[in-house]
Amino acid sequence: MRESPANRLHHTAYTTKDMEKTRAFYEDILGFPLIATWAECDELFGKERTYCHCFFGLNDGSALAFFQFADPEDQALFDPEVTPTPFHHIALEVTKEDQQQLEQRIRAAKLSEQQTYVLEHGYCRSVYVIDPNGLTIEFTCDAPEAVAQSAAIRARAHDTLKTWLAGNHASTNHFR
Repeated sequence: MRESPANRLHHTAYTTKDMEKTRAFYEDILGFPLIATWAECDELFGKERTYCHCFFGLNDGSALAFFQFADPEDQALFDPEVTPTPFHHIALEVTKEDQQQLEQRIRAAKLSEQQTYVLEHGYCRSVYVIDPNGLTIEFTCDAPEAVAQSAAIRARAHDTLKTWLAGNHASTNHFR
């Protein structure tokens, strides 16, 4: 099977209503350095729009990026309606040690119980935290047993999907 045509994640992009709250959350609480800020004015979708674009760095060179628009009309146009759901999130791989440090930082920030939780998926352990924009960030650490079986899991991925789509919804997660 051919590998992905992409080398790595370059960045993800989201809008924010408050860039300073977003910066404080990602940089001060979670520890992601602000690596670039671009103040821009571009012709976008039929109108000149002024915005700020900030990037928070990950160790592989990729980034989490956020936009804030100067014009309230532009902000309203491009700001998605936030419906907090754990199924809209970005997941970032971390080591066990980094995951523990992130949990300590999150506890030290005294975020509410509604803003953070942990799930033991079996094949990985995930720490979730909701940012000031309602975006859920997952910090996941893969279980060594799952990593060791990754080739076999990949080899049966299409068959598992076909079985599920055909109506057999039995769990295939043997790590739990």
